[in-house]
Amino acid sequence: MHIHTKLMPWVAFALALALTWALTPLVQKLAFRFGAVAVPRERDVHKKPLPRWGGLAMVGAFLVTLGLVYLYIATNRHIFPWTHGQLMQFAGVLLGALLVAIIGALDDKYEVSAIWQTLALIAAGVVLVCFNVRIEGMTNPLAHPSPHPPRHGYDPATWLPFPLWFSWLGTILWVFGVAKTVDFIDGLDGLAAGVCAICGLTLALMSALVGQYEVTIIAAALVGVCLGFLRYNYNPASIIMGTVGAQFLGFVLAAVAIIGTFKIAATLSVALPVLVLGVPIFDGIRVVFGRVLHKTPAYLPDKTSHIHHILINKGYSQRRAVWVIYGLTASLCAIASLLFRVSGR
Repeated sequence: MHIHTKLMPWVAFALALALTWALTPLVQKLAFRFGAVAVPRERDVHKKPLPRWGGLAMVGAFLVTLGLVYLYIATNRHIFPWTHGQLMQFAGVLLGALLVAIIGALDDKYEVSAIWQTLALIAAGVVLVCFNVRIEGMTNPLAHPSPHPPRHGYDPATWLPFPLWFSWLGTILWVFGVAKTVDFIDGLDGLAAGVCAICGLTLALMSALVGQYEVTIIAAALVGVCLGFLRYNYNPASIIMGTVGAQFLGFVLAAVAIIGTFKIAATLSVALPVLVLGVPIFDGIRVVFGRVLHKTPAYLPDKTSHIHHILINKGYSQRRAVWVIYGLTASLCAIASLLFRVSGR
């Protein structure tokens, strides 16, 4: 393997971090100028108006970083022997992320209705499947694996392919669900960015271990934008990521999981991405079911139901609550990594 292949994730990480660090103050001024500001509400923990468009700096840094990486790889195919399909998937993630960012930025300024946000996330999921980023099937845990299963791809003895319609539907629902659950946990300074950085790092390491460097590059860039943004978003925050940032992070994590762990995790093809993203997923499921039981619309926000609300209401400081959730996320990611190694991948 060429040394450039192994270095590229580090380049993507460093460039994304530096760009986010540099762009965030500019976006901060832009948000105040155009009125994309979060005025404190009863359910909010911040006590002063904060610019909402922090996610634009993350999206801009991510798209510029991966756009440059894409051009470099596409023009140096002798160094990076990526297939046309890999390049198409890479492009699909960029286009889908741009679509999610546009509707998110509009929501942060104009408070777009829930139905339009839903349609935008569905459209982003459709973009992914059109670029062949989709959940193609799952492993049958009761089947006996082949004596010498392939290192990459599927073991034909245990793989259960989904019908095309179900593959599309499952992919769109996964993208929508992860994007919304990450949006749900964006309730404390530094929470969503830190959790997504931990999840992204885990997915990057898993993909690197099996040589899926196209996945590693995307995940590394995601970690870079999260850490670059934490410089301004950690408590006390001077800017928040807004809908544009939270749903963008969720979308990219969902896409990385589809390209990566859903395909490389052998008998754990479904369990691993759910474990890695366990904190936002389990929190989102618990909140939605609770609201359904209490006959409350699932899309309405509140100040009591999410895990970070529970910790704050128990007397935890913002920083302490955030670090508890970081710890939960890291623990689930560590378990997922251990299972990944035990599975022999």
